[in-house]
Amino acid sequence: MYNEYFGFSAAPFSIAPDPRYLFMSERHREALAHLLYGLRVDGGFVLLTGEVGTGKTTVCRCLLEQVPDDCDVAFILNPKLDTVELLATLCDELHIPAPAGEHSIKVLVDLINRYLLDANARGRKTVLIVDEAQNLSNEVLEQLRLLTNLETNERKLLQIILLGQPELRERLAQPEMRQLAQRIVARYHLEPLSRPDVAAYIDHRLSVAGGRQALFPQKVIDRLYRLSGGTPRLINVICDRALLGAYVEGKNAVGAATLNRAAGEVLGGIPPRSGLRQIALASLLAVALAGGAAAAWRYNLSEHGEPVRSRAAVRSDSAPVAAQAAETPASSPAETRPSPPEEIAWPAPTEQWLHEVMAVRSLSSLWNIEVPAVGIDEACRLAAARGIGCLRRDGDLDSLRAMNTPAILELGQADGPNFFVTLVALDAEHARLAFAGSTHEVSLESLKRQWRGNYVLLWRSPPGWYRSVGPGMRGPDVAWVLRQLGRWEGLPDAGAGSMYNASAEQRMRAFQRGNGLPEDGVVGPMTLVRLAAVADSEAPVLARQGQ
Repeated sequence: MYNEYFGFSAAPFSIAPDPRYLFMSERHREALAHLLYGLRVDGGFVLLTGEVGTGKTTVCRCLLEQVPDDCDVAFILNPKLDTVELLATLCDELHIPAPAGEHSIKVLVDLINRYLLDANARGRKTVLIVDEAQNLSNEVLEQLRLLTNLETNERKLLQIILLGQPELRERLAQPEMRQLAQRIVARYHLEPLSRPDVAAYIDHRLSVAGGRQALFPQKVIDRLYRLSGGTPRLINVICDRALLGAYVEGKNAVGAATLNRAAGEVLGGIPPRSGLRQIALASLLAVALAGGAAAAWRYNLSEHGEPVRSRAAVRSDSAPVAAQAAETPASSPAETRPSPPEEIAWPAPTEQWLHEVMAVRSLSSLWNIEVPAVGIDEACRLAAARGIGCLRRDGDLDSLRAMNTPAILELGQADGPNFFVTLVALDAEHARLAFAGSTHEVSLESLKRQWRGNYVLLWRSPPGWYRSVGPGMRGPDVAWVLRQLGRWEGLPDAGAGSMYNASAEQRMRAFQRGNGLPEDGVVGPMTLVRLAAVADSEAPVLARQGQ
């Protein structure tokens, strides 16, 4: 509709996979290099993950164009199959004759094995590519692993490439999937485009379509980057709507208001852009997304407690709201009824997908460590390289209060998906949470109702620590424990020795009792976190002593 108006030869932001519009960012090239490496090695799995719309299929198309002539490829697009259906589909893709209606796994595997042996004898390599592999059941994944057992004395006969969303990484990290995970010879997680890449991406598509590159001013691209998070598919859809809007309005370029309306149609509403909250959000997004966007890390946990019914506003540093005044009319003291606990709700639904990146960024900043825009898994790995441990557990507020260190919590909400927040402070009645670009003070009752009970926290781990410490043990780790106990007791000289004897156990019980920890005399994870904070003036805390 707007092609002639802007001088396009074709729609520049169509989501159709037109090879003319192929844009390979540095991240896409890295992903392709990992897949090509996987093809060069014999057998095993190659894993490519990424959020929806980041370009996994685009990378796979590039891979198919570079597959050697001696390679046969089977492509499974619909992985919602059981084991028999998957084997039958593989036979169809490789043109292996199979009896109609065959339901024997053994028969199908034997047919595939004979085909692979024959292909190998002819000097050909066979590759199976499975798209949307996060939808595979554990049973089917195990069958795929078993297919990679097919081999000669010199080489594996089948190479398998799995493409999927971030949930696939989580699946493969489960203990029951360790055999398959150990066979992954190359893996890459494709992150969304960076801010410079978004500008280059838009310019590239406009140029291919024969249009002017000034259709999207830099400030508009900045806003587009924040709204899309650098996801190419979202960029295409939003830009297409924005160009249509500019055409209808008779404008020569896309303005911020036009972009916001277009994004609102695509994303289902745009959050307000006024006030300190928006400034804080924009600042955090700019920092958090500088290195790309995060892969999603989710837990599917059951609900705790009763459903939350109230929608009263949460008190925020940037936008204080009198919650009860909004819920109930004025009344005399005698008529005042207890108001239900306010719900902790994400204020910007269209940007909620950033919740994990923002929570990671908030917690990392408290420890004065810089991490790119990554999820919790990757953040823990990066922190470990800096001598910072990562503790993931289920517990309650008393546990967090005892360890006295900030943590990432997962909250549920009545009218939306779960989201991560960072607990930054805690007192007798309230908690301070960082999310959506600002800090919010909430009641403990509200927090308890919505918190799923799982948390992730950071702590400065002693060098070489690898075990719990208990009675009768000795070694450098025991010596460290005794030194920390001595610092806590105010008696540095009392920390000498490297034997965890009965006296050390009694001292440890006193430490646990004094810090509200489970009193068992064993230095487990919770005790270790609290012990590590002794005399660590740089470690962030939830509450100062005496509060």
